[in-house]
Amino acid sequence: MSVLLTGGAGYIGSHTCIEILNAGMDVVVVDNYANSSPIAMKRVEEIVGHEVKHYAVDCCDEAALRKVFEENKIDSVVHFAGYKAVGESVRKPLMYYKNNLDSTFTLLSLMKEFGVTDFIFSSSATVYGLSEAVPYKEDLPTGCINPYGWTKFMNEQILRDYAFANPEMSVVLLRYFNPIGAHESGLIGDDPEGIPNNLMPYVCQVASGKLEKLHVFGNDYPTPDGTGVRDYLHVVDLAQGHVAAIKYAKDHKGTEAINLGTGIGYSVLDLVHAFEEANDLTLPYVIDPRRPGDGATSYADSTKAKELLGWTAKKTLVDMCRDAWNWQKKNPRGYEE
Repeated sequence: MSVLLTGGAGYIGSHTCIEILNAGMDVVVVDNYANSSPIAMKRVEEIVGHEVKHYAVDCCDEAALRKVFEENKIDSVVHFAGYKAVGESVRKPLMYYKNNLDSTFTLLSLMKEFGVTDFIFSSSATVYGLSEAVPYKEDLPTGCINPYGWTKFMNEQILRDYAFANPEMSVVLLRYFNPIGAHESGLIGDDPEGIPNNLMPYVCQVASGKLEKLHVFGNDYPTPDGTGVRDYLHVVDLAQGHVAAIKYAKDHKGTEAINLGTGIGYSVLDLVHAFEEANDLTLPYVIDPRRPGDGATSYADSTKAKELLGWTAKKTLVDMCRDAWNWQKKNPRGYEE
């Protein structure tokens, strides 16, 4: 069985590549390296002990992507490729809508042409907007608050409609919560450009001395310690969820939306203290005002993932913090050589 990974050199894609190979499947990676590094693929090959077929191709380039389909027998597609920075999406909405939707259109067109029917989509808990109905269940009403989120929402609807019109299709919409951590080897991990938007990379850069202190946005939320609560998920657990989704898609038609999360809400300060405990460090932090658009609490109801995919998250918050710091220590400048 051969799986096409678009965006397969990225943070989640590279970890998923390893887990798919560990499961005995073949992988073909496509990535234009807009949000990633070719070095990540070299590191993946180092971990698995053999070469991995990969192409420097933009998923919006139909002619170039067709060549990938012509040269490989593809059985399933896992679609990670897309722009992913919320703030940038607000500043450059047309760029996000064009890229993140066109890549899906191109893939679906080529899948139809080459008879590929299994599609695993990298969606997000952002499609729940700022719903207060926690834990988030897949049947909640959906809606978004930024262009990045709307591209996930729109892609979900496109895929639902396409699968309805093409009954041979199997589509799994995986709604991630907050992936953190890194491969236990420390060879691959999260390598954001500039000042990180997400909490764990920011924590790691403060711990390394690259940034002076952590800014905690708000301590007056209606949560146990006043800071925002999120569902943090180890990226390796998340990657294994994709393996389970690929297997599920082989035997089921139609469309399913499935949360991937631990089902546990941790506050910002919970994560800070777990990081300090796991790595015997002290993190300096300050409390700043809330950021516009941040909600108080977000975590998954992960029952459906267990029932349909046989998947549950196994790693603890301490595991996530230990592995994230191991990656940062070994790669203080990320993949930059």
